[in-house]
Amino acid sequence: MKKIFVFILIVFCSCSKENEWKKIFDGESLDGWEVKIRYHDFGDNYNDTFKASDGQMNVSYEQYDEFEEKFGHIFYTKEKFKNYHLSLDYKFSGEHLKGAPGWSVKNSGIMLHCQHPSSMLMDQEFPVSAETQLLGGLGEDERSTANICTPGTDVDIDDSLAKKHCINSNSKTYHEDDWVNVEVIVYSDSLIHHIVEGEKVLTYTNLKVGGNKVPLNFVDKIGMPLKEGYISLQSEGHPVSFRNIMIKKL
Repeated sequence: MKKIFVFILIVFCSCSKENEWKKIFDGESLDGWEVKIRYHDFGDNYNDTFKASDGQMNVSYEQYDEFEEKFGHIFYTKEKFKNYHLSLDYKFSGEHLKGAPGWSVKNSGIMLHCQHPSSMLMDQEFPVSAETQLLGGLGEDERSTANICTPGTDVDIDDSLAKKHCINSNSKTYHEDDWVNVEVIVYSDSLIHHIVEGEKVLTYTNLKVGGNKVPLNFVDKIGMPLKEGYISLQSEGHPVSFRNIMIKKL
């Protein structure tokens, strides 16, 4: 009986540990993260676009003169994730970079179920993924955050194929450049929830390769369920910071 009890205790402890929150950004370095910026080789953090200090991961354009369509992403590549709960805070600051598209003002994103960055083409704008689009308000009018955008993917909303590349959530607008907490709860390809400041704002299902922006090396995978992948964060032309990046496996 004693041996059985010890075995059960060990199993319980390992399961509990597996389901605890884990920080995937240490706040001071980019250890575990790798960069892919359009027109540059995998691993080239061009012009120090991504930096880490004082508990924050920062997208910086201090060394840029113009954007030149250099869309970038920083990937957590230590492991793929399938069923998980991700939480982070984001905050916009500074000025929109000269030459960046108008739609990218106060615009970034969390990319879910990404392809590995080493498989991205040299001129590829975005990884195949489901994007939790992060937006800031522009001082007037509504501008929701934690929307869904679909680079190289298709999703269903209310049991129907989403017809647009980006679909708005029902979040409030955050006009001030304050920290905003966003969470995503992901159950493989079957169910994904977006949560802003504790309120569920969007749900979608049936994530698969498809839609627009499918890169040439993914064309033969169109229609395949996207069951797992890497997580990345965007640089799209406006300075943005991230902190408290944590994940819990489900």
